[in-house]
Amino acid sequence: MGKVYEATVSAPVNIAVIKYWGKRDSALILPTNSSLSVTLSQDHLSTRTTIRASADFPADRLWLNGVEEDIAASKRLVNSITTARKLREALEDKQRRDGIPDEAVVPLSKWKIHVCSENNFPTAAGLASSASGYAALVSALGALYDLPQSTGELSRVARVGSGSACRSMFGGFVAWQAGVADDGNDSLAVQVADRQHWPELQALILVASDKKKAISSTAGMQTTVETSSLFSERVRTVVPQRMEAMKAAIASRDFETFGEITMRDSNQFHAVCLDTYPPISYMNDTSRAVAGLVHAFNAVRGRVAAAYTYDAGPNAVIYALKDDMRDVVELFTSCFPRDDTMLADAFYADPFGVFASPDEAGKRVTDPAVAELAATAGKYAAGSVRRIIHTEVGDGPRILPASQSLLSDVGMPKRARE
Repeated sequence: MGKVYEATVSAPVNIAVIKYWGKRDSALILPTNSSLSVTLSQDHLSTRTTIRASADFPADRLWLNGVEEDIAASKRLVNSITTARKLREALEDKQRRDGIPDEAVVPLSKWKIHVCSENNFPTAAGLASSASGYAALVSALGALYDLPQSTGELSRVARVGSGSACRSMFGGFVAWQAGVADDGNDSLAVQVADRQHWPELQALILVASDKKKAISSTAGMQTTVETSSLFSERVRTVVPQRMEAMKAAIASRDFETFGEITMRDSNQFHAVCLDTYPPISYMNDTSRAVAGLVHAFNAVRGRVAAAYTYDAGPNAVIYALKDDMRDVVELFTSCFPRDDTMLADAFYADPFGVFASPDEAGKRVTDPAVAELAATAGKYAAGSVRRIIHTEVGDGPRILPASQSLLSDVGMPKRARE
């Protein structure tokens, strides 16, 4: 067997604290405003992707979570692969110009590829995987093709697949610069701070629904741009000010400012959606109950100790520092009990040892003031929150060893489903 040309990479999920909503160019996925996100740990949420190139493959093929998909059906996927191939082709041309014999230049840009990708979180978790998916794809292509481009430059390639994917190209805290160039050359991701900068920051994801949303983000954005009078003010004034304030809060590890801006920006994003005509409502009754309970928790604390944010859907992400997160977990597992049909560790895996065992989740609230709040709030219907994921700030894409490849010796998925 000859040399195998393959790369395996894992990439993280990111959750925006300053929201991206609206495009100035839909084909290139150029946003109307800059955005800023927190990259979450791959130990809890990630996509792993293996890509192999071979002169023997007759066609490009793709498997997602064990099921073969039609690559040609996704224009964005084709665009990302085509862009990476052009960068590899330019590298091969340079190698020839530098005097490397033609037979020594491996024409990877001409070979077909097999792509196999899996998430380490269930599809039923109701979490968008496009950001981690495209970041893993582009990072794997970069490694396979030995591309010389920087991570920031490669984030442009990820952007043409899924806008928010460019932010998953880095760990820690990441800004997606909107840019002004028509060709999108200046619309890319930049790391604001790495994961070690603020290790105390944690996140709790409350999955309120795993159903497909009625209005996709792509369609919702376009309608907002065309019809919302609040939207222009957000783009022109609010977001630029919040971007600078958020960067300063992260730099100084000022959670109260970080938390307030996070909640205000989430609220305004959803207000803009409601100002869209016809209005778009992504939050549900559980979403609103979670937000209200966060504000009540902060009132008990006498400060901003927890902060919610919602993307284009009903699922909440609550940020808090480690010292406060234990009380947050106890409060929300108490008020939003699991459905009896779900296993305890599937509902809340407890990776940080908040409870003696996952079975204990929801059975105690240690802090007396928080316990009183839990009693006042009462218990919502079991299963209102379908799953709770506890995680922390994480790193960017990781190049994995060949032992973690998702493809067999013949380049087919090791785990395939009909």
